[in-house]
Amino acid sequence: MKTTLIVVGRTVEQHYITAINDYIERTKHFISFDMEVIPELKNTKSLTPEQQKEKEGELIGKALQPGDVVVLLDEHGKEMRSVEFARWMEKKLVNVNKRLVFIIGGPYGFSQKVYDAAHEKISMSKMTFSHQMIRLIFVEQMYRAMTILNGGPYHHE
Repeated sequence: MKTTLIVVGRTVEQHYITAINDYIERTKHFISFDMEVIPELKNTKSLTPEQQKEKEGELIGKALQPGDVVVLLDEHGKEMRSVEFARWMEKKLVNVNKRLVFIIGGPYGFSQKVYDAAHEKISMSKMTFSHQMIRLIFVEQMYRAMTILNGGPYHHE
């Protein structure tokens, strides 16, 4: 199984880029994991938030492949503790045949088409984080889940 994180817009701050790439590389020791960046839209000042979500949704749709299991990182999704997320991932590792795709949307969230394509939604927190920060939090939690499943010393209860 391949695992992909799709994000809208590039990460611009170097300290985030360094940390995100570090956790992606660490996670690759356990599973196939990569991050795909959908370019941010140009000239968004002339677009309503709904139009921006629709255009981003079209780009997200093009990045998806038949058979993908799509999980949105969304404020209305299911919240899990790290150990619960690890067990959830363990089930996905067994049951997903092609790609497990996590998606972090743009500043206004997801279009209805993206919600319709999703199989599940996960919330990283009840708090709001910047899109750059949530990328780092997610890849760290993915690495933590893999260390938990592999009996590593990274996580302590």
